Amino acid sequence: MVICALTLAILSVVVGKGRQHDFAVFKGCRLLLHPKANLLADSGYQGMHGHHRNSTLPIKKQKGKPLSAEDKAHNKILSKQRVFIEHVNRRCKIFRIVKDVYRGKHKNYSLTWNLVAALVNLRYACI
Repeated sequence: MVICALTLAILSVVVGKGRQHDFAVFKGCRLLLHPKANLLADSGYQGMHGHHRNSTLPIKKQKGKPLSAEDKAHNKILSKQRVFIEHVNRRCKIFRIVKDVYRGKHKNYSLTWNLVAALVNLRYACI
């Protein structure tokens, strides 16, 4: 999902076929983002700088080395910004059709997510 951090509106929903990692879906969707747009992502999107230069990722701990104080501060600031995005994810997951195993036709899965996103935007007056 692409979510505006200011309005918390869901701007775009992209789904993959079958079980795919989120970053693989992002690379395959060819979603056009403005180069100056700041992209906040979680640690599952390691390597995002190659696809979008203005992206902010948390710093992961290296094996056998603890994180420095400034790395921890960076991660804390990023998590304080991302917590609102996670709240929007929770609003979508209230709908059981997107939370549980989807048992419908796969061609309708994208439509289902788009409808849920529209309902969430409508419910929380994001549009």
